[in-house]
Amino acid sequence: MLETGNRRRDSYSYSERLQPHTSRGVIVFTLKRMRTIERKAPMRSSIARRAVVFSSAALLLLGPVNASADPVEPGVSDQSGKLPTELVDALRRDLKLSPDQYLEQSELGQELAEFAKVARIQFPHVFAGAWLDDSGTPIVGLTDGAGKDAARTAAEEAGFRVKDADRSEKSLHAQIETLGGWLDTQPSAVADLVRGVAIDIVNNGLVLRADNIGGLQLPDFMKGARVVQSPATEIPQAPAELAPVGQALPEDALLGGDAYGSFGGGVGLRCSLGFNGTDSSGRAVNITAGHCDPNLAAAGTAGASEAFSLFPGGTGPRLGTFAKTSLDMSDYAILLADENAAHRFENNGVRIPGSAPLGITGTADPIVGAPVCKSGLTTGFTCGIVTSVGQTVDVGGRILANSFSTSMCALQGDSGGTIVTGTQALGISSASNVGEYSFCQIADVVTFILGESPELFATPINTVLAENPGLRVRRT
Repeated sequence: MLETGNRRRDSYSYSERLQPHTSRGVIVFTLKRMRTIERKAPMRSSIARRAVVFSSAALLLLGPVNASADPVEPGVSDQSGKLPTELVDALRRDLKLSPDQYLEQSELGQELAEFAKVARIQFPHVFAGAWLDDSGTPIVGLTDGAGKDAARTAAEEAGFRVKDADRSEKSLHAQIETLGGWLDTQPSAVADLVRGVAIDIVNNGLVLRADNIGGLQLPDFMKGARVVQSPATEIPQAPAELAPVGQALPEDALLGGDAYGSFGGGVGLRCSLGFNGTDSSGRAVNITAGHCDPNLAAAGTAGASEAFSLFPGGTGPRLGTFAKTSLDMSDYAILLADENAAHRFENNGVRIPGSAPLGITGTADPIVGAPVCKSGLTTGFTCGIVTSVGQTVDVGGRILANSFSTSMCALQGDSGGTIVTGTQALGISSASNVGEYSFCQIADVVTFILGESPELFATPINTVLAENPGLRVRRT
């Protein structure tokens, strides 16, 4: 639940017990829902607080965005004509963008992201951030100081518009460090209210995420900073009752966003598949969310959690096991396909209900303002924009570092699903501030009353690949 005033927000976690039994000689599982309500554990140590506060986030309060590691090839119109019909419909419905605009802004976002990486090194005293505005125009913020003329020339020659700013990213990071030092001097009742901080690059300031918005009194040097609600817990699994099924599923392809069930440690969960890929040995894998592993301590061992196909009514054949799971800092898991199921993962598709799948062509880095779309078993295929990058936040007592957030609504069961920009893999769905609601329409109303909007937090796919040498996302 999302609560304001002096009440704390409960942290909801949904899981479903998977009970094995035999039917027609085949071991199957019945999922029964188990719901627990946990209070967020307070962040007692200053080290934990610093992990949350010392972030390099860039937060867009209003706008569109994104990036791509492999630039979209020339001929955007040709590529837009190949986009699935349901994707085109989602772009028009959620973002009011044409297929060409979507691909163009996705490509611009990645070009802007690459420029920002260099600018932070070459012009640290004047660079104030980079983003796409509401019209999709690439913007580079610059403040007065040594190197501004050179930075302006570089930005304009790259085709970006320059906007004057009062403070550089470097000075805003210094303010974040000052805030961290101040929090270390405060009692836990005050310090624990702050769950994250981000640089608002569009408005050239800071944004704090807190549990109790009305109860947080900031020092004078933080006057003007905006305070918003902290993220809720990880997206819970769909609370549906699944009956036992004896027959096997048809051996069709499994795509990003498809449903799967996981079983381990006596607990069963429902989640969404992420991007298909290959590990360093060339074996078929799927990259999904770490909190979808019900027994993460056993990942990669003989007792690792198992993954099963799901369809209305029950579970199908086993798909594989959790080869590696990461939950703190980065939220991802690598599902290693069983030999007899490997062919089902040998594709680069993302599920778009009622349409042909979207073929992944590469990977991308998130940047504030770029258009994105996600696929999940509960809310299906929807689109939004990136609202923050490089963010470190507390999610249900764990730290999600270097994450990005989007303006999309995600609900129970969407965890682990794919987030794309253009035709490139961007991230894995991890947490939501509206995960406890049954419908996005309800979430929209509640967050509107609170003066906010739904947010989906994610782990960047390039972060996952960097932490696992040899791991690759399947692409055309």
